[in-house]
Amino acid sequence: MTHISYLLLVFSLYLLAFSVATRNNQISNLNKLLKSRRSENPPHAEQWTEQDISNLSPVHIEPQEGSIEADRIDKLPGQPEADFNHYAGYVTVDAEAGRALFYYFAESPHNSSSKPLVLWLNGGPGCSSLGYGAMVELGPFRVNSDGKTLYRNDYAWNHVANVLFLESPAGAGFSYSNRSLDYTTGDKQTAKDSYTFLLNWLHRFPQYKTHDFFITGESYAGHYVPQLASLICSENKKRNQTIINLRAIAIGNAAIDDNTDNQGMYDYFWTHALNSDETNTAINKYCDYASGNFSSTCEHYQNHGRSVFEKIDVYNIYAPSCDVNSDTQNSGSPGSVKNFDPCSDVYVETYLNRAEVQEALHARKTSWSPCDTGSQIWYTKDSPKTILLTINLLTGSGIRVWIYGGDIDGRVPVTSSRYSVNKLKLPVETAWRPWYFNKEVGGYVVGYKKGFVLATVRGAGHMVPSDQPERAFLIISSFLKGKLPPSLNE
Repeated sequence: MTHISYLLLVFSLYLLAFSVATRNNQISNLNKLLKSRRSENPPHAEQWTEQDISNLSPVHIEPQEGSIEADRIDKLPGQPEADFNHYAGYVTVDAEAGRALFYYFAESPHNSSSKPLVLWLNGGPGCSSLGYGAMVELGPFRVNSDGKTLYRNDYAWNHVANVLFLESPAGAGFSYSNRSLDYTTGDKQTAKDSYTFLLNWLHRFPQYKTHDFFITGESYAGHYVPQLASLICSENKKRNQTIINLRAIAIGNAAIDDNTDNQGMYDYFWTHALNSDETNTAINKYCDYASGNFSSTCEHYQNHGRSVFEKIDVYNIYAPSCDVNSDTQNSGSPGSVKNFDPCSDVYVETYLNRAEVQEALHARKTSWSPCDTGSQIWYTKDSPKTILLTINLLTGSGIRVWIYGGDIDGRVPVTSSRYSVNKLKLPVETAWRPWYFNKEVGGYVVGYKKGFVLATVRGAGHMVPSDQPERAFLIISSFLKGKLPPSLNE
């Protein structure tokens, strides 16, 4: 083997290891948080109450003159022509601490002045809404395998809305703080910082103050989205406060209740032939999901059940693994939105660490990573075991709530979502039925009273817009209209 061939082999193995590690870091972040709750004495934070969300200290508002033009992106490196305006930059949420959150904003190319404003939040906790939401899922561009150029996403959500991607909390993506204590954080601080960000951002972009506002996200954003929505509803009641016209929230593969999330995950493993009968029987025997008290024997069998994470991509149990030695990767050929590349994480990592890209995004020069792995953010404070009470408060306030999920995600599978929703005990308004795209079943949907909807997306994993961009686009379009996705004859 020549020296050059050896170096290429080593580099390829590094990229493969990085791609696997990135996914495992996402799994690890959520698993560490769940485990910390079980071991704490006294038990971890309780559900939020109306008092919790009303005790917001005065919000820091900064002058925003000239910020729009400063944040405008002329053209990203390797970007194809675009028929819309996009912006990126920082909004300070705590001047004394030097805490600032990074955003990327893609206006709609179709009458942006009449389109709603949609906020997207990735979960983790600690994962990047730019690197995942914008660059891998629903944003206007994806990264080619050369790590240098971009291609258009024909099913980007900014076709139907003006989409704002926020990196939160500080430490996720390009967001940061100059005070190290801020990296020990939790749900309440994340919600308050996100709310402070929104008020400042709306002062920077005042033309959007009157637009209908929607909050969307996935995974641990099952905490972020409802909690931010609750805070907005509370603050909207106060005098002399900027009113945010919140209409509805939607969460993909939502982590909203520890016990049902866990039970649904292991049941999914067994029903999809990922765990043995013996492992499944032992988990159901020794794990008390009703109380959430798990014995050491329960932990042993759950650990055995989770060994599936080491063998396949649990975020999409049928997805191929990333192969950086394939002809596609070696040729640097253009990507395809309809055929998701499992190495996309690697391309995004390469692209967002290019100095010229960070400069074009108006980001600080830094070593960017898709998910904080615990080296910076310590996320253990005030994270409740369930968000169901918060969701009940929202539906009672007239806020529509949609939970949607890819049906081949093993981490927060549709079984978990169904178990969680069943605990809400909402009356069914529209019975479970298939919905269609191009005369094919796109998934299934059930509508409940108070504007609550549970929908599945067939053939999608944890990141629904990555695996099924067309079906995800139909889901978000239906959500914004307040209509269930269509039946066969619609």
